[in-house]
Amino acid sequence: MGKPLRLEQIAYLAGLYHDLGKYSLPFQRRLTGAEIRVDHSTAGAVEMMTRGAGLSPLAGIMLELVAYCIAGHHAGLPDRKNETAACLDRRLELDLPALDQVWKEELGELSEAETAGLAPDLLRTFRRDDPDFSFSVLTRMVFSCLVDADFKDTEAYYDGVEGREKDRAWPALQDLLPELLAGYDAFMAEKRDLTKPVNRLRADILDHVRAKASQAQGLFTLTVPTGGGKTLASLGFALDHARLHGHRRIIYVIPFTSIIDQTAAIFRDVLGEAHVLEHHSAIDEEKWQKGQRQDRQQADKLKLAMEDWAAPVVVTTNVQFFESLFAAKSSRARKLHNIAGSVIILDEAQTIPRPLLRPAIRMLDELARVYGCTILLCTATQPALGEDRLEGGLPLAGRELAPDPHGLARHLRRATIRMTGDRSNTDLIEALAGEDEALVIVNSRKHALDLFQEAEQAGLGGLIHLTTRQYAAHRRAILDEVRGRLTHKEPCRVIATSLIEAGVDVDFPKVWRAEAGLDQIVQAAGRCNREGRKSPEDSIVTVFSAPDYPPPREIKSLTGDMDRILKEHSEDLQSLAAIEAYFGEVYWRLGDTGLDVRQILKDFSVSLRRGTTDFAFRTAAEKFRMIESGMVPVIVGLNDDAADAIRLLGVPEKPSGALARTLQPYVVQVPPRARARLLENGKAEFAAPKLRGDQFCVLKDDGLYHADVGLRWEDADYLAAEQWMI
Repeated sequence: MGKPLRLEQIAYLAGLYHDLGKYSLPFQRRLTGAEIRVDHSTAGAVEMMTRGAGLSPLAGIMLELVAYCIAGHHAGLPDRKNETAACLDRRLELDLPALDQVWKEELGELSEAETAGLAPDLLRTFRRDDPDFSFSVLTRMVFSCLVDADFKDTEAYYDGVEGREKDRAWPALQDLLPELLAGYDAFMAEKRDLTKPVNRLRADILDHVRAKASQAQGLFTLTVPTGGGKTLASLGFALDHARLHGHRRIIYVIPFTSIIDQTAAIFRDVLGEAHVLEHHSAIDEEKWQKGQRQDRQQADKLKLAMEDWAAPVVVTTNVQFFESLFAAKSSRARKLHNIAGSVIILDEAQTIPRPLLRPAIRMLDELARVYGCTILLCTATQPALGEDRLEGGLPLAGRELAPDPHGLARHLRRATIRMTGDRSNTDLIEALAGEDEALVIVNSRKHALDLFQEAEQAGLGGLIHLTTRQYAAHRRAILDEVRGRLTHKEPCRVIATSLIEAGVDVDFPKVWRAEAGLDQIVQAAGRCNREGRKSPEDSIVTVFSAPDYPPPREIKSLTGDMDRILKEHSEDLQSLAAIEAYFGEVYWRLGDTGLDVRQILKDFSVSLRRGTTDFAFRTAAEKFRMIESGMVPVIVGLNDDAADAIRLLGVPEKPSGALARTLQPYVVQVPPRARARLLENGKAEFAAPKLRGDQFCVLKDDGLYHADVGLRWEDADYLAAEQWMI
C-alpha cells in the first residue's frame, strides 16, 4: 500500500512493529481465553521512540511518526500532549508487560542502515516554509496504509474461519480507461447538437478543456458559468489526464446533498454503474438489501468500498472528503492512501467554509505537491485562492482550463441582477402572484415558513416549500416534483432557503434573493433562465432586504463585503472582476485568523534541530468540523425504509454506524431546545436507549411532520450550513 506513495519502507516498518505488544504473556493468556484487556499497541511505539533516541534528528523524526501510527492503530491517531491518558507522551510512560525476547528473532531489530534510510525521497517535495504540516500529512498517509492493511488482515482471518470471502477486488482505473473513454465519447457524441449557439459554446469549452489534459499534474481552475457544461467537461479532462499521467482513481467532491444524486446519476450513465462509488451518509443502504439494485454481489462490494475508496471512480461530499483528510479515527483515515495519486474534482469550490479555508487549501496543496494528485477547482464563482490573490494561497497562475473565462461570463450570462430595497412578505406575495413560475430564496427557515403560510393564505397556487425542515429523501422528491412542474409548464412558485442555490438543475424565469454575499447571489442567478429560453434583460434576479427577518451575522458581514465593491461593479455584478474583488474584500476582512479560526495549522510542529515532533491529531480532528450548526437530529420514520431501520435499533447485532447511515436521509436537524421540548412532551423518544443511549431520537407524533413544510417547531433558527451532508 505504501509503494505508490513512495512510503513503502516506513509503512513496512509500521506494519512490522504495530502488534509488538502481543509478545507479552498477558496477551498470550488472552489468546487462550482469559477475559482480560491488554494494551498491545503501545509497545511498538515505545520501541520506535527508544530506537529514535541517539539517531540523526531526521531519522528520529521518522521513527516518531511511526510511533504515532502504531500507538493509534486501534484508538486513532493521538495527540503528542494533552490532559488525557490517551496522549502519546503519557502512553510512553505506562508500565507495560515485559516482552518475550523471541520477538527480536522473529521481527529483527532495526539496524542503523535501516534507520538511516527511512527518510523517503518525497521529503524533497515538502514546502520549505512549512515542513511541519507536511510531516503531519506523511504520518496520516502511513497511518492509513497501516490501519487499512490491519482491517483487511483481520477481515480475511475471520472470513477464513467462517468459510466466506468478501469481494474487494476492483479493476485498476488505468485498465478501465479505454472502456470509460469510449463510453464518455459516445455519450458526448450523442449530446453534441451544434444547431444551437449555447451547444456550440459548450462544445468549444469541452474541446478546450480536454486539449489541456496533457499539462503537468497539479492544481487547476475551471471557471465556467452555469449552463456551460463544466461537470461533463471536468470529467472528460479527468479521464484524459488520468490516461496520460497514470492516476489511480477519479474523485468527484460535491458540497450539497441536493446535487450529489444528480451528479452521481450522470457519472453512472456515462461510465457505468459498476465503476462508480457514491459515498455519503444519505445513501440508503437498505435499498441494496431489498433488491432495488439488481446485482447483490456488486452492492456488497460497493458497501465495502465506502471503507477504503478502492473504487476507480468515487463521488462524495466535501464533508466526507475533507474531514477524512483531517480525521484521527482509523475507520475514517483508512481511505487516505487511496486518495493519493487521484484526479480530484472539487465542484463549487467557493463553498469550502472560510473558517477552515487555510487548513483546507494547505491540505490540497500537499496532495498535489507531494502525493501525485491533480486537483480541479470548478465553479462559476472562483473563490480567488491563487497565491496572487490570497497570502499563502495555491499556485494557480496559468492553470485555468476554460477558454477566456471573462468572455464566457459575458456570453453565458442568463439573467440580470437588480439590487432593490426592503421587501415585506406582502410585497413578495404580490410579486409571486404575477408569475406562474418563480423562485424566492431567503436566509432562514423561519422566514421561508412564514412566507409560505402567508402566500398560502393569500390563495396562491402551485406553492412549494423547500428547506431543511424536510428530511433529505423528502427534499429530493420535492425537487423532482419541481422539475416536473417546470417541464410541463404547471404553476410552480418555490419558497426555499439556500439549499436550492448552487448546482441544482432547475430553471425559473424570475428569482428573488434575500440579501447575501455576492457568490450566493450569482449562484442564485444560475437558477434563473438556466436554459437561455429568454433574454437576460427579461430574466430578473431581484435582491432585496427583509427588515422583519434580519440576516444572521455571517450573512450580514458578507453583504457588507459586497457593499464595498458595488460602486465599482454595480453594472456587472456577474463579471469575474466583480467576483474577484468581492472575495478580496472577504479575505481582507477575515484576515489570517478568520481563515483558520480554530488555529488548526498550529496543531502541528516539528523541530528539525532536536528531531522531535508535537502533533495534535485528535485535537485537530475535533476542530475540523465542516458542519457547526448547533442543531441536533430528529429521525422521521414515515418512510418504510426508515421505519424498518428504526426497528433494527433494538437488535444488538446491528452496528450503530450502519443504521445511522441508513437513517441519515430521514433526519431533520432542529434546535436543541426544540428537541428537548419534543422529548419532554412525549412527541419524540430515544430509540433503544439501553442499547444505543441518546444517539437516535425518533419522532413519535407523526402529525408534527407535514407533507408541505416538513417538521414544525417554534423558534427555528438560521442554519448556517443547512445544505451540507456528511
